[in-house]
Amino acid sequence: MKLISWNVNGLRAVVKKGFMDIFNALDADFFCLQETKLQEGQIELDLPGYEQYWNYAEKKGYSGTAIFTKRKPLNVYYGMDKAEHDQEGRLITLEYATYYVVTVYTPNSQSELKRLDYRMQWESDFLDYLLDLNQKKPVIMCGDLNVAHQNIDLKNWKTNQKNAGFTPEERAKFTDFLANGFIDTFRYFHPDTEGEYSWWSYRFNARANNAGWRIDYFCVSDTLKAQLSSASIHQEIVGSDHCPVELQIDLAD
Repeated sequence: MKLISWNVNGLRAVVKKGFMDIFNALDADFFCLQETKLQEGQIELDLPGYEQYWNYAEKKGYSGTAIFTKRKPLNVYYGMDKAEHDQEGRLITLEYATYYVVTVYTPNSQSELKRLDYRMQWESDFLDYLLDLNQKKPVIMCGDLNVAHQNIDLKNWKTNQKNAGFTPEERAKFTDFLANGFIDTFRYFHPDTEGEYSWWSYRFNARANNAGWRIDYFCVSDTLKAQLSSASIHQEIVGSDHCPVELQIDLAD
């Protein structure tokens, strides 16, 4: 089973940059998107063989997630059933007989860390949400988590320790998440690999210089460890300031 996650930073723009060719070439069982920046009815994608699930932000042109899947779920859930978190279209959960697939676009703490306090509350509530799912059946979670966990997860770690995405508070939340029974699949397969990033600023020729951050993840329940096949980052794919990340796992419905 092949899963792809990609923050497209505006799906309408990426559709004009070859999205369908990329989608077809990757041929994933699950194709999860973040930051679609859409409202209902603003785009129609012809995806034969795929179910489409969308979660839109109330604010126009902001946030938003989607999942396209070849496997029809038993149930679909939007958000985490908390009013303070469910206005921005950041979360979709698909339920299957033996597992869940969750895609998430974690809030950015923003410049001067204006939203860090909210981000910390989101992190706590999202972990509670995942732990509740995990008590029922294993979880495959993916998306833009807006955090580089370790020093090797970004190029210029020394100068970013007070910046959104690499603060001690955000990194500690991710450490806590892993300690509660989840695996960062890329680091599981590539524990010491450097220079593998999934996001680059549009400024300072960051992508050309590979001055990036690894902030897009596939994380799974510890109980799925034996089924993991591979995890990779498609740095060769352009069209967004992020690139797609991939997980392959041996899992039947």
